[in-house]
Amino acid sequence: MKKALLSGLIASMVLGISLSAAAAGPAPKTINIGYQKANIFALLKYRGTLDEQFKKQGIAVRWVEFPAGPQMLEGLNVGSIDLAATGDAPPTFAQAAQADLVYLAHSPANPKTEAIVVPENSAIKSVADLKGKRVALNKGSDVNYLLVSALEDAGLSYKDITPVYLPPADARAAFQRGAVDAWVIWDPYYAEVETNAHARLIKNAEGLVPHYTFYLASRKFAETYPQTAKQVVDELGTLSTWANAHQEEAAKILSTSTGLPQLIWQRALARMPYGAERMTPEVFKQQQALADKFTQIGLLPVKVDVSSATWSLDK
Repeated sequence: MKKALLSGLIASMVLGISLSAAAAGPAPKTINIGYQKANIFALLKYRGTLDEQFKKQGIAVRWVEFPAGPQMLEGLNVGSIDLAATGDAPPTFAQAAQADLVYLAHSPANPKTEAIVVPENSAIKSVADLKGKRVALNKGSDVNYLLVSALEDAGLSYKDITPVYLPPADARAAFQRGAVDAWVIWDPYYAEVETNAHARLIKNAEGLVPHYTFYLASRKFAETYPQTAKQVVDELGTLSTWANAHQEEAAKILSTSTGLPQLIWQRALARMPYGAERMTPEVFKQQQALADKFTQIGLLPVKVDVSSATWSLDK
């Protein structure tokens, strides 16, 4: 009787181990993560916690730097990276280009981190005053959506202003010398121009657009290694909790990454809640509204079905 009981116990243990292994699923030998110097993956890279966690599992982490979201998602599309984090707009352009990506998760909405600013002594007092003005922005970026939404809210259209498409560094120079009347920008560049050029806010994204950071993966990677993808999202959540509670330390790390002073980063982080939340129908709906608006004004050449990039674990 005891022998049979022991045999049954051993069999149960073996079955349990087998089931655990099956649940864990396959794991990659290397995970390639795209990052920008100013985004949450940079914070994760410099802290080293994900590398340590994966090293224990025999997984190497390779970090690949990109100058901006569109280039990063091109890397995701061609297979040079497996994971990325960008703002709202780049994924819709990637989907329009037939990139086979999925949305893993998103940050909390952070509308205070992007804004329309003007020089301190500008006569422009409101969005309505932008009519006929030259407005600098990064084409197809998150702030492009803010600008369109703000203009419509003020009774204007995109055709009522002259968009001047410039990357942040060039836009900053144009703003400084008065070559543009306004600049639509995001943190930490927003915090920098507030601090050093005393730029004046005329409108941020509050009440207009939610503004998320999205955590993305190639569909192939996410569906081949779902537990690894989930582990990255979980680690982003843990990192977010730490960063929100230790803004000074997070600012120091991001200062090292970007070269911007720590005090500028502290200003940016004070209005930038980190987090990693699973996708919901409401967030997909908001992202679809962005894509539809870009199609309407001609920035996207085709209509995009955002929900086609739903991760299978969310279905």
